[in-house]
Amino acid sequence: MYKRLELHNHTTESDASFNCRELIDFFLADGVDGFALTDHNTISGNPKMRRIIEENHLPIEFIPGMEYTTYYGHILCLNLTEYVPWEDINRHKPELLFRAASAKGALTGIAHPYSFGWPFAKGCRFEMEMTDYSCCDFIEIFNNLEPLHQVNEPALRLWENLVFSGHCLAATCGMDLHGSTPLAGHYGTYIEGEKGGDIARELEHAIKNMRTWVSRGALLLADPEDGAIRFAVQQTGKPGYTPHPEQYRIALRTAAGQGECSPGDVIAVSEFAPGTVLIPELFENDTALENLICVAPPIRLR
Repeated sequence: MYKRLELHNHTTESDASFNCRELIDFFLADGVDGFALTDHNTISGNPKMRRIIEENHLPIEFIPGMEYTTYYGHILCLNLTEYVPWEDINRHKPELLFRAASAKGALTGIAHPYSFGWPFAKGCRFEMEMTDYSCCDFIEIFNNLEPLHQVNEPALRLWENLVFSGHCLAATCGMDLHGSTPLAGHYGTYIEGEKGGDIARELEHAIKNMRTWVSRGALLLADPEDGAIRFAVQQTGKPGYTPHPEQYRIALRTAAGQGECSPGDVIAVSEFAPGTVLIPELFENDTALENLICVAPPIRLR
């Protein structure tokens, strides 16, 4: 099965209007399978979330986390079960904090890298001097409430270019939820998992192997076997998304450019040079960014 996750959320433990129970109920009402708590610079809400879910036997999975909120950018940590001090953050060596969190078993990523900074929101833009992305696990390519072209498009291109350069980085998205904002029409992060499975392990496997989908409601599946790539589209039933299969187009992005095809097409692997990295993306109507439905996991051709 595919699990829909919301990976960037806040409560009254930091600066949001939802308390822990209200956030859980909000996600249950929208059919979310699992969510992360990423309050600013605190993990105080994590045990509260677990207790509420366990004591009430609620059908939702929880991912403990935190958002390191600095003057030079925000760092998301998922599967974070232990507070990692960051008071000596160094904007010139951010890798030190990434590695410290990773050493505690956390998954680390860059939140909204191109968000507006000074004078609108000091610190939201990622201005740390990152030179070694091997310590980073994911990039938040869509912060749903941010402007599409000014903020999210450059984040998407950053992730694509890093993947084309050989980096193992998963794509995620988030609402950056601080209150009752409708989820319909926005992107969610999807991973493969099992009913009742260990969400921490499933999330770690998905991110470490770049097996995440960022989607508004339809998942683009690619099967590169026997010298050919075959595509399929699976609907997730995400509230607020109406499928239009007859309008689907697929963009195959590579470091050299972009090709297009339809879901029913079979693409020969021989059309690409060995070692090519493909990023399949699903659109409706045409491949304008406004029509993007799903960013699928990258494919590394042998």
